[in-house]
This record gives sequence, structure tokens and C-alpha cells, in this order.
Amino acid sequence: MFHSRKGKTLRVIEHVKQRSGLAVYGLCVALIAGAIPAWTQDQQPANSTQPTTQSPDNGKPKQDTPPDAGGPGGNVGPYVITKKTTEDAPPPPPPVTPKKIEDLPDYSLKVNVPLVNVDVLVTTKDGQFVPGLKKDNFRITEDGVPQTVTKFNVTEAPVTAVLLVEFASTTWRFLVDALNASYAFANSLKKDDWVAVAYYDMQPHILTDFTQDKRAVFGALNQLRIPGFAETNEFDALYDTIDRLDRVEGKKYIILVSSGVDTFSKLTYDKITKKVRDSKDITIFPVSIGWYLREMCDNPAYNCTGMTHGMASYGISRIDYLQADNEMRTFASMTGGRAYFPRFQAEFGEIFRDIGDDIRHQYSLAYSPTNTKLDGTYRKLKVQVVAPDGGALKVKDQKGKDVKIEVVAREGYTAKHTVD
Repeated sequence: MFHSRKGKTLRVIEHVKQRSGLAVYGLCVALIAGAIPAWTQDQQPANSTQPTTQSPDNGKPKQDTPPDAGGPGGNVGPYVITKKTTEDAPPPPPPVTPKKIEDLPDYSLKVNVPLVNVDVLVTTKDGQFVPGLKKDNFRITEDGVPQTVTKFNVTEAPVTAVLLVEFASTTWRFLVDALNASYAFANSLKKDDWVAVAYYDMQPHILTDFTQDKRAVFGALNQLRIPGFAETNEFDALYDTIDRLDRVEGKKYIILVSSGVDTFSKLTYDKITKKVRDSKDITIFPVSIGWYLREMCDNPAYNCTGMTHGMASYGISRIDYLQADNEMRTFASMTGGRAYFPRFQAEFGEIFRDIGDDIRHQYSLAYSPTNTKLDGTYRKLKVQVVAPDGGALKVKDQKGKDVKIEVVAREGYTAKHTVD
């Protein structure tokens, strides 16, 4: 529409120009200027010196944008965009923390570093604990190779123990000794100690699980009144107790109140010895019963040795009891404990006080073995107590006399196997 109007206007100008001259021509130019759309005049001020160009897209004037200002410069254009400063920078985003999902456990990476813990009991010949020893007083060898002690402290912690009692239909004297010894052990407990009670005849029976309540311990022992079977399967009961204790963390003890006689176990002595040797953090303190009856029956005037242990062990002889005593000593030495063979009932209280002192006052050592192979082999340990200069350690009693010391520690341990 704009082009047809523009051509008609030019023909009028030529006609007027020919008829009226220049004066009329000037008037026509003014009229034509008013007839042209005014939107081009509004975009270009009269006093502006800024060159403008038309955009090829929409015919609008195009302005050059200075790179530093971020927009049109001067008073050209509807907006003036200022340059950003560092103060106007947005704050950093808050740290992103993972959302805790309910009932989803936290996982961590655990690296197993070989570390051998050895509990050492140092006493005088009379059983008194030797205090004040330092790390430099101990020498440890593994298969004859010296080891470096990395951790050392004196433990005085609560006791975690299982009282395993032989209670079978044997002879009343064994039953009375077993009960007296068990009650004496219960009386020696402290409020922070954890104790479980079990007995065995043909098979082991758990009377109470680990508890700190003395009344629960006495209540469990009060159930031992009428014996059942005559068999005393000590090996089976000890194997079962060790197997259960392997699942308990920390240092554990087994107080074995027994005659040491095994009558009908499915396990052999070799198998139970291997189980005891491979046990971890378990110390056995055997306490023998029936000594008085055994000594009495050895007298030819009584001649009752063959029936001292009931019908299940008919024909038992003195050599059988000696073998039983030797087995209990072996269990103790393998695990770092001590075996006791009381002769009278009055000795039970003193024995369990000694056991309590032994358990609560020990030197705990730890070292990283030089042999780092996880091959499941058995490695022998030897612990010595020496003076700081490497010589013999001298201990004096209250009268100033030299006394001999005894060092009690486990004989060895079984290295962890890669498939364990």
C-alpha cells in the first residue's frame, strides 16, 4: 500500500512543478513530508550524531554495542547495563550432604592388620602379683625370632568368664566339691563381671547366659541338686564352650571345675587339644575336685579306687587320675592359665581369690609379627621378663630377700588363614 501511494504523489509533484513553478513545489514537498509515516523520524533524533544502520531482519535501526559496558553506550537505547564487579558475584552454593536414608546401615572400609595380643601374668613363687613392670622388661620371641612390642598396658578390667562344672551321677564327694568350688567362685565375683554358668554330664547344659547379677549365678547353681547321667564327657563340653566363646569379642576365661576324667566323649584328646590350641583370647583355669576321696581310696585299707568315679568309669585306677591332672595342666599352659589341685574344701576360697587377682592384674602386650603370612600355621611364643639392661630381673620381698618370679603366658597361637 505504501508503494502505490508514493508513486501517485510523485506524479502530482511533476504536474504542479510544471504549472506553478518553484514556490508551489516547496509547498508540495512540505505536504508530502507530512504524508510519509513518522515512525522513522521518532527513532532518529535531530541532534544525534550516532550513525545508525537498519537491520536486515525487521528494518529497525541497529546500534553498535561497546564490549566493555555490556550494552548501548551513552544515552542511546532504553537501558544502560553496568559492568559487574566481584562484590556482586553470587555466593557459593552450600555443601551438599548425602541424605540419611532410614533403616540403611552405614558402611566403612576395614583393613585387617596382623596384630598378636599376649596377656602375661608375672607373680612371685607364692603367687603374689609383681607390679611396676614396663615395656622394656618384656622380651617376646615367635618361633625363635625376636618381636617388637608396640602396645603395652596393665589390665584391670571386669572379668568375662564361663563357669563350666562337672556334675554327674558319680560319687557324692565329687558333687560336694564341685558345688563348694562353684559357690566360692560366685562369691569372688565383682559387680562389673560377666559370668555364664554351664554344667556337663553326658552333654553340656547351659544354666544361665552371661549376666552381671550374682543372684542369677547363685540361682543357676541351686539347680544342681539331683545328678543325671553318670558319664563325664569333658572333651565334648569343653569343645562346645570354646566354640561358643569364639563368637564373643574380647578376652574370655573358662573356669573348669572338674575331676579331669573323660569317660565317653565323641572327641579324642588330640582333637580337643587342637581346639584349645587354636582358641583365640581364651584362658582356661582348671580346678580339680575329689582329691580327698582319691587319696583315701589309694589306701589299701579302703581299696575303693575302682568305684570313685561312678559306674561309668568302673575300674578306674590311679594312673587315670594322674593322666586327667596332666590334661588339665596342658589346657592351662596352652592358654596362659594355671591349674589348681586343692586338697581341702577350705582352699577353694583362696584359690578363686588368686584366680581373680590373676585375671584382673595382667600385663597386656601386643606386637606385629615379622612373619606376616596368613597360612594358618601354629607359632610358638616365649615371653621373658628381664631387667631394663637385658640382665636378670631381681625382685625382693618385704624383708629384702631375693624371690623367684614366674611368668605365665600362652605357649603359642594359630595364625589366621586367608580363607577364614
